[in-house]
Amino acid sequence: MLKIALSDLYCHPLPENHRFPMEKYELLPRQLVHEGTVKDENFFTPTTLADEQILAVHTSEYLDKLRSLSLTKKEERRTGFPLSDRLVEREINIAAGTIQCADYALEHGVAMNIAGGTHHAYSDRGEGFCLLNDQAIASRCLLDTGKCSQVLIIDLDVHQGNGTAKIFSHEPKVFTFSMHGESNYPMHKEQSDLDVGLADGCEDQFYLSTLEANLNNIIESINPDFLFYQSGVDVLATDKLGRLGLSIEGCKARDKMVLKTAYELKIPIVVSMGGGYSENIKHIIEAHANTFRLAQEMFF
Repeated sequence: MLKIALSDLYCHPLPENHRFPMEKYELLPRQLVHEGTVKDENFFTPTTLADEQILAVHTSEYLDKLRSLSLTKKEERRTGFPLSDRLVEREINIAAGTIQCADYALEHGVAMNIAGGTHHAYSDRGEGFCLLNDQAIASRCLLDTGKCSQVLIIDLDVHQGNGTAKIFSHEPKVFTFSMHGESNYPMHKEQSDLDVGLADGCEDQFYLSTLEANLNNIIESINPDFLFYQSGVDVLATDKLGRLGLSIEGCKARDKMVLKTAYELKIPIVVSMGGGYSENIKHIIEAHANTFRLAQEMFF
């Protein structure tokens, strides 16, 4: 069964004037159930996350600041969110969900999080709608518990996974691959193990051929035994922040390529949703829903 992390905290976690881009977290699961892709029993509510699991990635000083709501105004503005107990709890739930997804993926081949992909979170600070780095926390947990020995993080959000790259800059057991808009946020890029910067307006054919060549080379080179996939849909031509030119079908073909690689090579994969900021919410939901549809069709 496809297992999908979902929490009530994903629904209305912020004041109304800070809803963008949060609506998708409640609309997507409704759409997936309505169309019959999944049923209610596919969803699970993440359990709590131990502080030591967070501290394996994030500094104690930063975690203390979050829990005591003592970020400076500048630090808070950098995150893009008004800091609150509920927001911190939400971020912890997201990371807990990704860890639990990893265990489900080891059992079933794939698992999904209706959130996550919080790749702009550094060990000591948050940025760009990210407070805690869920895929980094889950990767560290897998390695520390001996459940895997070589992780590959495939980050295909339009924005570079700068926080993830920095966190694992000296960890050979985690290979970070980020394919993103070269001229987009963040303006200062960190160094991933492999960065592929794309020009504004990049369309389906070039994007997909570039992804295929690089993904195949990475897999052959490092032989990963676990994959994390950041599947942001801000690569769409309709995205307000993305500046690339992918169609919804191109985005679907991207997801199919990554999921098919995991399926055929029998490498467990966890998918976190990442960004999406199209003006019309239906474009965001459709593109994200395709990722879940493909996982369900391919693995089950």
